[in-house]
Parts: sequence; structure tokens; C-alpha cells
Amino acid sequence: MASLVHILSQIESGALTPQAAIDASAKAVAQRDGEIGAFVRTVPDPRAGSGPLAGIAVGIKDIIDTADLATEMGCPAIYGGWQPRADAPVVARLRTLGATILGKTATTAFAAMDPAATRNPHDPARTPGGSSSGSAAAVAAGMIPLALGTQTAGSVIRPAAYCGVAAIKPSFRLLPTVGVKPSAWTLDTVGVFAEGVADVAVALEWLSGRPMPLADMAVPLRFGVVRAEHAGAAEPEAEAALSRATALLVAAGHLVVPLRLPEICAEAQAAQLTLQNYEMAQAMAWEWLAMRHALPPRIGEVLDAAQAIGAADYDRARGTARQARLAVRDTFREIDVILTFAAPGIAPDRATTGDPRFNRLWTLLGVPCVAVPGLRAGRMPVGLQVVGPFARDAATLAAALALERLLAAAPDL
Repeated sequence: MASLVHILSQIESGALTPQAAIDASAKAVAQRDGEIGAFVRTVPDPRAGSGPLAGIAVGIKDIIDTADLATEMGCPAIYGGWQPRADAPVVARLRTLGATILGKTATTAFAAMDPAATRNPHDPARTPGGSSSGSAAAVAAGMIPLALGTQTAGSVIRPAAYCGVAAIKPSFRLLPTVGVKPSAWTLDTVGVFAEGVADVAVALEWLSGRPMPLADMAVPLRFGVVRAEHAGAAEPEAEAALSRATALLVAAGHLVVPLRLPEICAEAQAAQLTLQNYEMAQAMAWEWLAMRHALPPRIGEVLDAAQAIGAADYDRARGTARQARLAVRDTFREIDVILTFAAPGIAPDRATTGDPRFNRLWTLLGVPCVAVPGLRAGRMPVGLQVVGPFARDAATLAAALALERLLAAAPDL
């Protein structure tokens, strides 16, 4: 893979020029993307910019507006050739920092559940996850050091886990969602993919304009281990990964305690889906009314069913979400971060994008989540997830880095 931190270090030392770094990424895409299908379109002659991220090639999920590349929402049957007049603010920020937008990455249609054509770089018969399929796969395949995705249920953390890369779903609204095709406006969150946790932290620091220091804390960290009974049982590989991580943290001197979430969280898990589908029905009202025949089957069926969700159902779900946020805020007074599953197990086959059931609650709560790579079952990655308190993104990243370093010493389950 291509580490953002390593590339920037080489450029700073003079061992690499920004344009040479961009050329290397473009060459990697030309060589590898035919078998992966991570990109749906690329810039024909990418040039390095000027700024702190000069030399960093970026993939942009194809529901995020770009002024120089079409944005087709993963559904060319409706949005084929659609050309925005402006960059989304998060894209404009990348350009201001000197990063080069190399291309648009594949997404499931409207960031929903109909699988994209992208293959998992570790096994082409398996899904890379969704809906940020191409972003996770492009980084995992070593084509680019940085990619943007979005998460409404589990579309950043789950693909990162399936593809074996790091990612962060930041605290709600840390990064702007203006210029992103809405799915559910109270849940949609722009996220970042990169090779490792340090790479993700550097990218988020520049994108958000907020410091993300990763220095080790002076005292042992307090990890609450959550097996998320509200979401059902995990598969054996995920259970083994959580057990391995727990043992390594204890051996390293960190405080690790089993943790049961407040009872309201089970209700909140269901409320997330109500909120998502009610808002999606409104956000995609035109597509459903005028272009229902062109919608892929799974999202079409979801939108059909969502018409029956009433305002009273939605308001009850909003109330449940607020109760859960308050309850979990109190939980974090006893611990620093939560360690839990990032996905049910290893990536399933390409007939599906996988199940977001271990992600829904955290997205609803709006708290920062970091996908931590490093473990594998055979050749397939098994990711874990570190979850922190709202607006404590830097501390969550620091805890995730501490775990990532421990996993690197014993990666095989």
C-alpha cells in the first residue's frame, strides 16, 4: 500500500518530488484498476499541486461533487454524465492544500445497498464493502494514499475492515457534507481512508483544520470492550480478532473492561434505520417519483417501503436517538474509548456489500469511529473499531494507533 505519511516524508527530504508521487499513483491505477474496478473515471493528465498535501493523489467517492469530473451517484442510468459546476467544499479544501484529485471512486447507487462492480483486492470473489467500495479498494490496492467516502450506516468503517485499511468516520459534521448527494441528512458523514491510522490522522488534521496529535498518553488507556449484543452475534473471525486485541491491550498495561451499553441502545439500533429510510425517501423524492424505473432493485424496494414511514414514527426515532446519545455520553465517563467489531466478520461474496449492523448505532450517535487494520484470517483482513466520545476525534485516533501498533506484532489469527 501507499502511506500518506511516508510519501510526505519522502517529499520533505527531497527523495521524491510531488509530481513524481502523483505519476506513481496514476501508474498504479493504470496497472491495477482493471482487475479491481475501484475507479469509475480518472483525470487524464494529473498534475501536482502546491501546499502541505502536494504529491498526495486522492480518490473521491462518486456521490461527492467535483467541478472537473462527472458525478454520477453510482447510477449512470439517471445521472450519466452529470457535471457539477463546483467542487464540494471538502474537495475544494483538498485542492487548496495541494492534493491532486486523481479520479472518482465507485460507489453503490446513491450510497445504498446495490453492489458496485468493485472487487476486494485480497480476493476478487469477495466484496470490498459498500457503499464506499472504490475508495476502500483503491487504498487497499496501493493505488492511492488517500480517499474520501461517506457513512450513513456503515459505509466507511465496514469497507475499511473488509479491505484491511484504516479509516475514520469523524464526529458528526466535523467535515462538511455540502455538495454530497444526501442520503439521510441527520446521519450522513464524510469519512477518510488511508493505509494506517497515522495517515488518517494527518489527513483529518489538514481537512478539518484541527490538531490531531498522536503522542502516546502518559497513563494507560481505558478500553471498554463492547460485543454489541444489540446487533446480534459476530462471526468467529471477528470474535477471534476482538479477543486477540483485548489480550494484547491487557499485556501492554492498558485497562480493559467488558462493557454493556445502556438498554436504550438496542432501541436506538432500530431507530437508525427508521431515520435513514424516512430521510432517504425525502432526499430521493424526485428519483423515486420521476425515475423509479431506472433505480437499481434494492434501493428501489427500500424507497417503496419507506413511503409508509410516517412523521410520528420519525419523531419517535429522533427522540430515541437523543436519549441514546445522552446515555452513551455518560458511559464514556468511565472509559476513554470503546473497542468493538467493525463488521460481522471477513468480507462476504460480491452478491452483497455486507451487513452494517455493527456500525448503525455509532453513526446514529455521531461519535468518532476509527477502523483499525492489522489482523487477518488467512489472506483476508479482519478489522476492528475504536469508538470515542463526541468531538474527541484526536483522542480516538491516538487510542486506535496504540492498538494498531500492538496488532502489527501479531497479525495472524
